[in-house]
Amino acid sequence: MTRFPGYPFTSRWYAHPARSGLRQHYVDEGAGPPVLFVHGNPSWSYLWRRPIAALRDRFRCVAPDHLGMGLSDKPAAGDYDHTLSSRVDDLDALIGHLVSQGGAPGRGWTLVMHDWGGPIGMAWACRHPGRVARLVVLNTAAFPNPHGERPRLPLRAPLWLLRRTRLGARLLLRHNVFARGATWRPLGVRARMPADVRDAFLAPYDRPAHRVAVQRFLHDIPLRPGDPAWPLLEETGRRLDRLARLPALIGWGLRDPVFDPAMLAEWRRRLPAARVLVCPRAGHYLLEDAHEQLVPAMRAFLTET
Repeated sequence: MTRFPGYPFTSRWYAHPARSGLRQHYVDEGAGPPVLFVHGNPSWSYLWRRPIAALRDRFRCVAPDHLGMGLSDKPAAGDYDHTLSSRVDDLDALIGHLVSQGGAPGRGWTLVMHDWGGPIGMAWACRHPGRVARLVVLNTAAFPNPHGERPRLPLRAPLWLLRRTRLGARLLLRHNVFARGATWRPLGVRARMPADVRDAFLAPYDRPAHRVAVQRFLHDIPLRPGDPAWPLLEETGRRLDRLARLPALIGWGLRDPVFDPAMLAEWRRRLPAARVLVCPRAGHYLLEDAHEQLVPAMRAFLTET
């Protein structure tokens, strides 16, 4: 019996030469046109278990865990540059390895993104537009916040607390409040998450030393010019028009407290030909709340395009 319910996949690792051999965990299941799943914070490749299980009979499904996340190595704060650009470099190195040594094709990739997976995946796609054939966008962004430089009012105080204060650091590292909160209603899901699934989402972050990447992802959120990740996010947003004509599917949970309807509207503007599946009762982890709708829609999109 698998340790993680619904995740009966073979674990693989890539040792990054440029990262002193830090090992990045990834799933590589099935054969056929490649589908790359890029997760965000504080999830990991477990988020993609249902789409992988549904697609691996016809597609090659690749789902990495970012360094510090999931089953990948957990470097300390001073042993790895926990930034957006580092994440893009890591993804680039992994896919380059799979293309050069893993039998993966250099073109025809479908890019599936959630949360931080949007900035990471789309920045990678803008580096290699010839590699990407289709886009699946799930409650994420790859452009500056359409609300402007300040977070929406309900998010300002919690974000300031977690990013700027000692109490926030204690809550993140000692009490794992961010990863735990994402598995509870109404922050991450709208339907109650089964206990064993919740445990699987939290398992990689079982001690303070394993929660550094969760904290650093929060610190790296680009809110305004001057933030370290801002130039790359802004550049990615400017270059999205290069990918605007690709077949695209947008899946969106309307109960997400962060990725709200204004961000969905921005994606519609930037990908005007995209199919759109709106899930009115789904939260941030829409693959938990609305997988019965979303997974068949993803399969139909991939097979029909």
